[in-house]
Amino acid sequence: MSNMSTRSYKDAVQHLNSLQSNAATLDAVRASGGKSSNLAIPEMLEYLGRIGYCPEDLNALNVIHITGTKGKGSTSAFTSSILQNVKPDWKIGLYTSPHLVAVRERIRINGRSLPEEDFARFFFEVWDRLQTNTQRQHEKTSLMPGYFRFITLLAFHTFLTLKVDATVLEVGVGGTYDSTNIVPKPVVTGVTALGIDHVSVLGKTLKEIAWQKGGIYKEGVPALTVNQPEEGLNVLEQRAKELKASEFVVVAPVGELETLRLGLAGEHQVQNATLAVHLAKSFLHSQETPDESAHLSEKFRTGLEVANWPGRCQTVVDPSHPKITWYLDGAHTTESLECCMRWFISPNAALSPRHNANSCRVLVFNCTSGRSGSSFLSTMHDVVCTQLKHHKTHINARDFFDRVIFCTNVTYANGKFKGDLAAVAIPDDDLKHLQTQNQLAEAWQSIHPQFRGDQIHVLPSVEHAIDVITSLEDPERVDVLVTGSLHLVGGVIEVAGLSEVALK
Repeated sequence: MSNMSTRSYKDAVQHLNSLQSNAATLDAVRASGGKSSNLAIPEMLEYLGRIGYCPEDLNALNVIHITGTKGKGSTSAFTSSILQNVKPDWKIGLYTSPHLVAVRERIRINGRSLPEEDFARFFFEVWDRLQTNTQRQHEKTSLMPGYFRFITLLAFHTFLTLKVDATVLEVGVGGTYDSTNIVPKPVVTGVTALGIDHVSVLGKTLKEIAWQKGGIYKEGVPALTVNQPEEGLNVLEQRAKELKASEFVVVAPVGELETLRLGLAGEHQVQNATLAVHLAKSFLHSQETPDESAHLSEKFRTGLEVANWPGRCQTVVDPSHPKITWYLDGAHTTESLECCMRWFISPNAALSPRHNANSCRVLVFNCTSGRSGSSFLSTMHDVVCTQLKHHKTHINARDFFDRVIFCTNVTYANGKFKGDLAAVAIPDDDLKHLQTQNQLAEAWQSIHPQFRGDQIHVLPSVEHAIDVITSLEDPERVDVLVTGSLHLVGGVIEVAGLSEVALK
């Protein structure tokens, strides 16, 4: 791509989007567990060298490296928040993926997204170095790295330039071959829950998934994990020994978390917070500021209570339409959708006393093409039935949602994406014919044969979905659950104008 006359944030996003992979390439990477080729790590190291760094430079970032099938983003958010509160004079870097509304959300300093001007400045510094230094060690290495590799390089460059005191680094895909896995010696590493769901989705055994995740363990570095299925736990322990970790620890429960009001909603967050506590304690111990108390200090407790992770079990009252409450969760696996529905169908959410006969519940859903939408919807229905029974309500499961909307992740009604949300990973035919959305509607109808057809909406964009919801005139209160895709949640935050309240 030729240089543009200006170098704004918008320009940076356009350049970055030119590095996106298509749907087929992304499917191949996911199926490999992040191992797109045997040169995945060597190529990443080559790119790192081309922008002026050697691997050992990354040790200065004081990295807490986190992977897992589910909960790694939440665990990262908890860990960052704890460190911010324990060490308010420190500069804490946080690198996560994907983003919801703006790509700069992936690179944070003390919990705040990198400002647009800083993102653009650091972006073009990395871009120019890669464009200028074209010497390659591996002939198959492309001139420019792919989208995720580039942002990872950008995060490293940003954190090194700003001289952060600690870096919470979330793995993108897998672990062993992930772009983040080039830090020679992190301070501590952690593996969150290994979801059984990914075994069926990726066609891999739990052993293979555990092997990939355990690849972030390093020689002389503590290797932590939560309690796992025995098969997966055994592999993680073997990986820790093979990679010569200083210790392998299955973290113990932290009793106080059961009664603490965590900043992230959902009962499943207790396990993520538990790992975060142990990661933070291990990190602080290495920095000669140990917290040896058996109880959580006030600063630890505050960090857990104020932790924020947008788009995950998040409740947002619409600032422009006060009668609408958005329940946002980017759950996109069977297991995460189960957690999402248990959170939503509770007195703190959809079963709130505020919901009465003049209220309306709406489901907005989408999932990645190729995933089993029918299975997802069946799982959600099963949890609806279980939760309604558990809470002893008189609501019939088939009447729980008054309307359902299946829309694409396309941002606007004109068929365009917001720049930060642009995606080339959606097959053209799928978008053109709304194949996934029509399949979801058919699956819903088969599960709920008595559901009225005019209450099911198949729509081509997020903006179309928002228009349907905001035009509902009869109900006094509208509770909207948005789930199935983080990209969908991001689109809703953008189009509904929720950014100021949802992303704070």
